[in-house]
Amino acid sequence: MARGKEKIMKLNALALGLAGAIVSAGCMLLLTVGGSFGFYQNAAEMMQQHHMFYAPNLLGTITGMIEAAIIAFAGLYAFGWIYNRLTK
Repeated sequence: MARGKEKIMKLNALALGLAGAIVSAGCMLLLTVGGSFGFYQNAAEMMQQHHMFYAPNLLGTITGMIEAAIIAFAGLYAFGWIYNRLTK
């Protein structure tokens, strides 16, 4: 197929960022709940080391979920935005 006739897919950067934020916050919650029941304890300890606002309590879980959502949204939105600029 000739270069000018290709159909190039565009990403919805906002939707990509929001989906990543939701998944990241959900994973943070699931790992916290699992860690409190004895599962994924090493992962919960790593989250506490790598996330500034995370702690294995209610407030720490909420702030960790917000932090994870913001980081994921920013990264994936930037990825989608750059991808769309490169495919123009």
